[in-house]
Amino acid sequence: MRIACLHTAQSNITVFDRAAQDVFGEPARATLQHHVRADLLEAAEQAGGMTDDVACATRAAIQALAASADVVLLTCSTLGPVADELSATLAVPVLRVDRALAEEAIRAGLSIVALCAVATTMTPTRALFEALAEDSGATVDVRLVDGAWNHFKAGDTDAYLRAIANAAQEAYAQGADAVALAQSSMAGAAVLTRSHKAPLSSPAAGLRAALAAMKAVDSAKD
Repeated sequence: MRIACLHTAQSNITVFDRAAQDVFGEPARATLQHHVRADLLEAAEQAGGMTDDVACATRAAIQALAASADVVLLTCSTLGPVADELSATLAVPVLRVDRALAEEAIRAGLSIVALCAVATTMTPTRALFEALAEDSGATVDVRLVDGAWNHFKAGDTDAYLRAIANAAQEAYAQGADAVALAQSSMAGAAVLTRSHKAPLSSPAAGLRAALAAMKAVDSAKD
């Protein structure tokens, strides 16, 4: 089984390869094909959010990957709504990793804090989490980790992840049932968080959702 991952950060390749080792096991039940389009997030950041041009380019990238994959996994939260748009129109499942993350967070409790590092992800993250939480009675607080993205863009991964871990600790100390790290690049902060719980991260959640989607497709063929 081939899972095509569309990233907007080169570093997410390592993040997802690590998550795959835990999710897939040995022998691996699927292989990952990585494709990086940093220009898509850069364009969205410059525009202050999603634009028609960014959505069109993202749509074309996903459609191209779907031609040779069993599942397409969009790993950028800013671009996530495009995956929702295409999920019912292509021959293979198209998933956004933050949807799987939000579903896991809502199952974990009624008080959810979703942490974002980049401002362009705030609006799609809030829309996604609040829509999924509506029927559960859960409350969602979407927060921006101030200064974290500047560390990431400067290449200071340690400072980036420490800032996120500190924000996760604060959220748990304030009574959150679940803390969700809304961007894939934030996953490494989970092991740095000193709390009674580790925050949830999207790479593992997304890969589990991809395996479930492939299993559903195979069952439908039988």
